[in-house]
Formats: sequence, structure tokens, C-alpha cells
Amino acid sequence: MLIGVTTIAIMAVSCKSQQASSEPAKQGPPSVDAIFTKMDSNKDGLLSKTEVNGPLKEKFTEIDTNKDGFLSKEEVKKAPKPSGKRPQRQ
Repeated sequence: MLIGVTTIAIMAVSCKSQQASSEPAKQGPPSVDAIFTKMDSNKDGLLSKTEVNGPLKEKFTEIDTNKDGFLSKEEVKKAPKPSGKRPQRQ
């Protein structure tokens, strides 16, 4: 009887975890810390134009407000947020 109850409990937990993992994850923009963790390849606390991609690369000059050739965390925090619209492919 104990084995039967344990088996049912394990199955219930397993079903619940499968249900949670099948729901789409809600994603928002990454945090500044996450951006730096991913892109700051030399770990100097700054992002150069060769380290960035996407909207940061496209708007690098605009975001680099002190014009030192690097993006600091403060500059990235103050950067205009992307519109979220993907460019159309041609």
C-alpha cells in the first residue's frame, strides 16, 4: 500500500512539473547585468563595439554618451529601449 501511495505522489509531482515546463516562458528585455555577463568577453566592466551585437551595436554611438568608445553599465541603463519590432526581411 505504501508503494502505491508513493507511486501516485511521484506521478502527481511529475505531471505538475511537465505542465509548468510546457507553458511558454514570458520573456522581457534582459537586465543590464545579464547583458554584461553575456557580452563583456574580456570582463573589464565595459562593452566595446566589437563585443556587442543587435540594438546595442546599431545604436552604439548614440548610447556612448561620453564618447570614450565603450559602453558602461550606466550608459546601457540610460539607453533608449528597443521598440521590440523586428525588421522585416526582404
